[in-house]
Amino acid sequence: MTMEIGYHASHEQFAPSRLLRLARQAEDAGFDAVLSSDHLFPWSERQDQAGFAWAWLGAALATTTLPYGVVTAPGDRYHPAVIAQSIATLLEMAPGRFIPALGSGQALNEHVTGRRWPTKDVRNARLAECADVIRRLLAGETVDHDGLVRLRAARVYTLPSAPPPLFAAALSPETARAVAWWADGLITVNAPRQKLRAVIGAFRETAGRAKPVHVQMHLSWARSDDEVRAQALDQWRANALPPSLNEELEVPAQFDAATVHVPAEALEDSIVMSSEAARHAEVLAEYAQLGVERVYLHQVGVDQEEFVDAFGADVLPQVRAG
Repeated sequence: MTMEIGYHASHEQFAPSRLLRLARQAEDAGFDAVLSSDHLFPWSERQDQAGFAWAWLGAALATTTLPYGVVTAPGDRYHPAVIAQSIATLLEMAPGRFIPALGSGQALNEHVTGRRWPTKDVRNARLAECADVIRRLLAGETVDHDGLVRLRAARVYTLPSAPPPLFAAALSPETARAVAWWADGLITVNAPRQKLRAVIGAFRETAGRAKPVHVQMHLSWARSDDEVRAQALDQWRANALPPSLNEELEVPAQFDAATVHVPAEALEDSIVMSSEAARHAEVLAEYAQLGVERVYLHQVGVDQEEFVDAFGADVLPQVRAG
């Protein structure tokens, strides 16, 4: 089976109207799918957007024919009944074209509720409860639940013709192993080959090889290597932070302060940086060898339109040719 290559719509960086045009452009350029982020805050004060993903997804599904995904965090800012209703409505309008991925979240987006931010083990346990509740609601059940999340006589009336797979988001082998028992698939991010292999392996050891794996690939591409490194540092330097800090900071100014002295070299493990299309095609071929079913390309630079056309013309055909 040929690995699918999708486009990542980064709401933290770009206005939803522009992302809608980019989704249509990605479809015309030959991309296979689109992944939407779901943020209330951007990562940096140098970014100035954070559109509402669920409204955008309805518009994007209506104006293209591509399948879509989103990584979202139920249990705090979003009650799981609201997530279940949102999933069901999108799929009723666009059957079979939407895959939600559930994650444990980041304080950056969730702190606004004013509740204490839970520890990672509690967030993982809450995520599992939310996944079970959402799955039951999408099956048409009336749900009562009293745990880390609470529901009373909850029911979703408008249902899709078939419930979707519920993916889980994981960045470490430990989290991948923890979610594997309930998740129908995994989404993770690019990393050095051995670390990525470890994350995927941990998931498959528990979930089995039949469940699909998707990867979000952060990359920086431009016409010169100097520009490649400059835009990665300007737009996506928060990637240099360890997850233990990345998940705990609350506002963009804190991310800017924590990364003010980060050099471009610190991003080499988490962002594929090259002006050569062949280098990006090489990394994608490595993911195909790992058995990844779909990769979403996130160009961290601001020039999205040129990227979509260039990769549609030069990278996608190379990867598909094997």
